[in-house]
Amino acid sequence: MYLYDKLSQYGKKSYYPFHMPGHKRNLKLMGEMNPYAIDITEIDGFDNLHDPEDVILESMKRAEKLYQSEKTFYLVNGSTAGILTGISACTKKGDKILMARNCHKAAYHAVFVNELNPVYLYPQFDNKKGIQCGYSAEYIKNMLIKHPDTSLIVLVSPTYEGVVSEIKEICKLAHERNIPVLVDEAHGAHFAFHRAFPSSALELGADVVIQSVHKTLPAFTQTALLHINSKLVDIKKIKTYFSIYQTSSPSYVLMAGIDQCIGMLEERREELFENLIHNLRYFYEEMSELNHIKVIEANGRDLSKILISTKGTNMTGPELYDILLKKYKLQMEMAEADYVLAITTIGDTKEGFDRLMAALREIDTTLSKCSEAGNASYTPVKAEVVLLQHKAFEREKEYCLLEKSENRIAGGFVNLYPPGIPILVPGEKITHDILEHIYAYQETGLSMKGLKDEKYVLCCL
Repeated sequence: MYLYDKLSQYGKKSYYPFHMPGHKRNLKLMGEMNPYAIDITEIDGFDNLHDPEDVILESMKRAEKLYQSEKTFYLVNGSTAGILTGISACTKKGDKILMARNCHKAAYHAVFVNELNPVYLYPQFDNKKGIQCGYSAEYIKNMLIKHPDTSLIVLVSPTYEGVVSEIKEICKLAHERNIPVLVDEAHGAHFAFHRAFPSSALELGADVVIQSVHKTLPAFTQTALLHINSKLVDIKKIKTYFSIYQTSSPSYVLMAGIDQCIGMLEERREELFENLIHNLRYFYEEMSELNHIKVIEANGRDLSKILISTKGTNMTGPELYDILLKKYKLQMEMAEADYVLAITTIGDTKEGFDRLMAALREIDTTLSKCSEAGNASYTPVKAEVVLLQHKAFEREKEYCLLEKSENRIAGGFVNLYPPGIPILVPGEKITHDILEHIYAYQETGLSMKGLKDEKYVLCCL
């Protein structure tokens, strides 16, 4: 079967998307579009993304006004291109950077290609909720004292689960030292449009902010924004790397999708977000009455990221994910050891929320309480860096059985996916602690990338 035919068939079924992209295939909101009718190249009258002077430049200026940024660039290679561009433009080869360990793999690729020396920042873990916390300014201050030669701070805020860091205070600390702050805000492109959400890193003083419009707003997959709000960042370097990491044939379909999204936000954001917040608040209120399943409260988090916890029950996160998908045709964004994540946006409907509430009520009646012992959670494991990534890349490698890999040096990435946060990075020592985490994740049924046949890991010779 051709991919297009499979997608068409899937679209006709009754699966409801509590996952990206943010348009949720909602044709009532988005309208019909024939992509072939608007798929062109850089012909006369339609501008050029790499040297915009006309309609694309005007569109990006509208985005700048909407987000109140000094400069905004459209990304058609996703937030990945923005992260690579921002880190490359803000560093020189060999620089030391402070980098959140829970960064997207694109940040690790930027470290590799620029031969950077990353000092990892480790978030605390909330055992009660089973999720990672944000970064405090006090922690960053102490790290800056230990590493005064830092060239850049790279953070993820919000996390996949909607947790934010103390961005305003962190930026103040960094700027006192003339250090730029880059925030991967891929999951926060919607923050600026309702007071119920946390404040955007753009508003809080970050120098470089990357947002995926396709994740939490109604736009096509692979579309994102790169915002610059700082004199600490060289715009000429940004433009140079922007041209390197973006295709030389940017899709006009994708750019039109960003433009359409910006127009919708200019005209209807108050109406659309009020409706979303109303549905979300009703959902949280109703689901607070469940006996076993817990919908984790949104205090200090982005409430549009719904975390449905099975902690303390006789069901795991992956099991709940499978039941919601197979029995109720509700496709979640991801499963962790003891929770599932549902992403909601202005593309969601009341019917979708109603279906999820009904399913959770029914499932809740089938559960019982049990000991939480043995449940794996994504607690951060501190890395022992033996080789920098680019040095590990140069080594000869071989696959080794997991049980015989302790104390070897990793030759490739091992990630929990989604969200793609690394358990192992090339050049790091494979410790007993890390192996115990990998075994626990496998036992829980979590998806890991980077292992061969689930039992071999790539090692440096």
